[in-house]
Amino acid sequence: MTREVVHRPLQSEVPPRMSYDAWLAWSEREGSLTEWVDGEAIVVEMPSELHQTLVLFLARLVADFLDLHPTGRVFIAPMPMRLPSRPSGREPDILFVRADHLDRFVDGYLDGPADLVVEIVSDGCIGRDTRDKRVEYATAVVPESWIIDPRPHRRRATFLQLDADGVYQEVACGADGRFRSTVVPSFWLDPTWFWQEPLPNLVDLRAAIAAGG
Repeated sequence: MTREVVHRPLQSEVPPRMSYDAWLAWSEREGSLTEWVDGEAIVVEMPSELHQTLVLFLARLVADFLDLHPTGRVFIAPMPMRLPSRPSGREPDILFVRADHLDRFVDGYLDGPADLVVEIVSDGCIGRDTRDKRVEYATAVVPESWIIDPRPHRRRATFLQLDADGVYQEVACGADGRFRSTVVPSFWLDPTWFWQEPLPNLVDLRAAIAAGG
């Protein structure tokens, strides 16, 4: 299940430094989307309409597939993911957690890496989403990461999977133009769906994916 998230402006100044637990309590009280990195809270840019539309579209697409193939659960932000390798508390736009890793959820956050994270790029977080988090997610052993850049002059989908050395390798789409996930078995998508106006009908896509394409 997905839900639309509305973030209010911060009601107080961002504290200079705080513990992870203090950040969780502060962020919940403020009601705005922030991340925690090296002991500091980082305010995340308010998502645009396009950003929210794509998050909901893609999350629903994966969630619909999981209704037929219940191999895990999908979540959208806010859902803190604590990565001790930096340390950091990130808020990926979408997370998928396999059924055998659901025990990583502790007190309302994911204590450890998700199996798949998705970041939708916005103008105010280009470096963070395409560079900083890529390094963090690989170090924390997030097996698969998708970076969707919907900006009109860019429109690029990057699919990353960890190799045997723990390094992200960009995975090209097949000859049919489709990307096939290794983390969500049998799930595939066509990146051109993201750029269509209006977006494709989810019922039709669900049937196509279920049929195996």
